[in-house]
Amino acid sequence: MLMIRNEIIGAIRKVVRRDIHLEFPENFQHGDYSTNAAMQFGLDAKKIVLKLSKDKKLSKIVSKIEIAGPGFINFFLSKKTLYDNLNMINLEKLKYGKSGIGKDKTVVVEYSSPNIAKRFSIGHLRSTIVGQALYNFYKVIGYKVIGDNHLGDWGTQFGVLLRQFTIYNLQFTDLTIDKLEDLYVRFNKSAKENPKLWEEARAWFAKLEKGDPEARKIWTEIRKLSLEEFDEIYSKLGVKIDHEHGESFYEDKIDSIVKELRNKGISIKSQGAEIIEFSDHPPAMIIKSDGTSTYFTRDLAQVKFRLDEYRPSKIIYEVGADQTLHFRQLFSAVGKLGWGKDVEFVHIPHGLIQLESGKMSTRAGKTIKLSEVLDKAIKKASELGAKTGPLAEKVGIGAIKWNDLKREPKTGFTFNWDEILNMQGNSGPYMQYTYARAKSVLRKTKIALKTVPYSISLTTEEEVILRYLSRFPEILVNAADNYSPNLLCEYLFALAGAYNAFYNKHKIIGDPNEAGRIALTKATVQVIKNGLLILGINVPERM
Repeated sequence: MLMIRNEIIGAIRKVVRRDIHLEFPENFQHGDYSTNAAMQFGLDAKKIVLKLSKDKKLSKIVSKIEIAGPGFINFFLSKKTLYDNLNMINLEKLKYGKSGIGKDKTVVVEYSSPNIAKRFSIGHLRSTIVGQALYNFYKVIGYKVIGDNHLGDWGTQFGVLLRQFTIYNLQFTDLTIDKLEDLYVRFNKSAKENPKLWEEARAWFAKLEKGDPEARKIWTEIRKLSLEEFDEIYSKLGVKIDHEHGESFYEDKIDSIVKELRNKGISIKSQGAEIIEFSDHPPAMIIKSDGTSTYFTRDLAQVKFRLDEYRPSKIIYEVGADQTLHFRQLFSAVGKLGWGKDVEFVHIPHGLIQLESGKMSTRAGKTIKLSEVLDKAIKKASELGAKTGPLAEKVGIGAIKWNDLKREPKTGFTFNWDEILNMQGNSGPYMQYTYARAKSVLRKTKIALKTVPYSISLTTEEEVILRYLSRFPEILVNAADNYSPNLLCEYLFALAGAYNAFYNKHKIIGDPNEAGRIALTKATVQVIKNGLLILGINVPERM
């Protein structure tokens, strides 16, 4: 249907001789597409419509063009166009919605990025699943996509761990993530009374950067332990990230970055450290007074590596809103260095997940493990009736994902189990049940699906479904362009609602138009499946 949109835009441009914007009306009563070109450019809408009505190519696509309000022109797709699209869905199946918009272009998506030696907490959920969804969107519209898990595996926090590990004479066999986090807690408590302990931690990190064998061995074991836990979480979430280039990966690239900053006169000395000054942001430190690198320097090295290695047209960072200043400084520094002049740098700042008081309280102030949340979701799904292990996992994990993805990434939300698992509302289980119920219809029919002729009469409910189905490819592009998986969720929820309204009102099996209704059901099933898979949500065949 992207071609249909382009045909309509092309026809309007021939008449108004200007670039125009075509949008989806909120209500199908106002057509499938609408433009305010007449109002925007002060043109006579009636004259535009008269000229468009004489366009023979356009008349094969749309059945009606009408004027609404002070200058809106609405376009209604013809029944033939809608049926052609229906037949195309059932022919293309999983390929429906794919396009070549991103052909010969590469996009890098950084997401998840948990910290080594710390629990994979619920705080990393949004970056992980929103980032994976964005990765999937760009892939389906034709981009070459590189996913990168920028692990927090370097820095002074490792100096803390190394100091604690040696002070308490720990053994590798004793290591657990809980014990490592406890080392942080004990250190911070002691450091409040004795701030000089931070000097010891920084000294240990300096040893790590210089390649001290003991420090390297401890660091390697800690990193390995964390990655094993992360892999379990990713497996449960169905997330697979192409690369795990943590901060440590850029260790040998720091010196050249610092040298370039100095040679270009971008960095300056300040109180024994080295910084970059900005006109509209606070300064960013690149070298500490003890000579060690900073997170900012390592991020500059990460940008340089990605530009040289992947030649991307866009780099997307799906990272929390609390890092907004950091990315403004980073992108500004990249501009000062003259890197990636043709590359778009994008930070997607997601909001925080709030917890209902008393519902998900933490133990002694500790962070909430994501694994515990996922296990609880699976348990609650089984209590809903999804009794088998695999089904309960699909429903529980799907519920968690949908609950996040249905919202704009930048907005925060309160974690509410009743909302997450509501079978009647805007939830993952509702979407999965709609899919499974429609699949049950397809199992009951004895009609072999054939191409549906457009001469068949349509009920209002059927026509609404057909119009929704036609929008799917464009929704994928809009969601990618706006970095908003919620746009696809909104669309799928509306499509599911339209199908359920049709299902509840009309007979399918045994109806004189059973073939047409089976084709409509099959196409709806296909689009819901395609959409949910792009969001990273599994579709159960039965519920």
